[in-house]
Amino acid sequence: MAKRRFSANVKRRGIVFRKISAVFFILIFLSAGCKTRTLNGITQIATIDALLAGGYDGYMSLKKLRKYGDFGIGTYDKLDGEMILFEGKFYKVRADGKVYKPSLMETTPFACVTEFVPDKEIIIKTPTDLKLLEQNINIILPENNHFCAFFLRGNFSFIRTRSVPIQKKPYPILQEVTKNQTVFEFFKIRGTLIGFRSPDFTKGVNVPGYHIHFIADDFLRGGHVLDFEITDGVFKIDTIHEWLNIFLPTNSSFFKAANLSYDRQNELQQVESNFRIK
Repeated sequence: MAKRRFSANVKRRGIVFRKISAVFFILIFLSAGCKTRTLNGITQIATIDALLAGGYDGYMSLKKLRKYGDFGIGTYDKLDGEMILFEGKFYKVRADGKVYKPSLMETTPFACVTEFVPDKEIIIKTPTDLKLLEQNINIILPENNHFCAFFLRGNFSFIRTRSVPIQKKPYPILQEVTKNQTVFEFFKIRGTLIGFRSPDFTKGVNVPGYHIHFIADDFLRGGHVLDFEITDGVFKIDTIHEWLNIFLPTNSSFFKAANLSYDRQNELQQVESNFRIK
């Protein structure tokens, strides 16, 4: 489909009306003064390749992780649920489909967090699926060598998510774990997507491209996002120019012995896209 840059270009009080692809957006450039940022960057726990290889033992507490941001995604010790950090609060979506409030003493083996200060707000007016959303973000933010954090809150006609069961040692690799994942489908639900777009050069360390989790407004449903269609909503983006911290395990025999030189991108692609509608 040809990309139509503008159906109108009317600037009024910092608002630009655009039509990009098949989606009508109202793009609002937000003032940085809305919130004072104290941490301008990404903080990451371990590497995605370590998680893919079976590094599921948590080693940083949520209490400590919270010092580095109020927004993020990841997982919990032994893969005990999908992590969502939104507006400073942690949520855990287990394989039973329920959402739990974890103790701040719980730990994580992998997470990516930031202090969320949006610089763009987009009003979505027509049905948009995962693929179309990604395409339009790439048009709005063509700077592929920078991170961006984003959330999308609104009314979903449907959303497909997943979670995986808690693991026991000896841990299988993540590709094997996701063969036993639980997939959830929700219809006519209101909620929020929380996600990141990471540059390709983060391969092996973070998830290149898009990584998104979901939490319903009733805080009863959620998970790792596989597919969705949203009918209308508000989308906020925070462009991030710094990778502040990568905390690696210090006392993990698994991490010390793991062969992290192996290219696991095919495994990652299967893990991330499993059960997506093509």
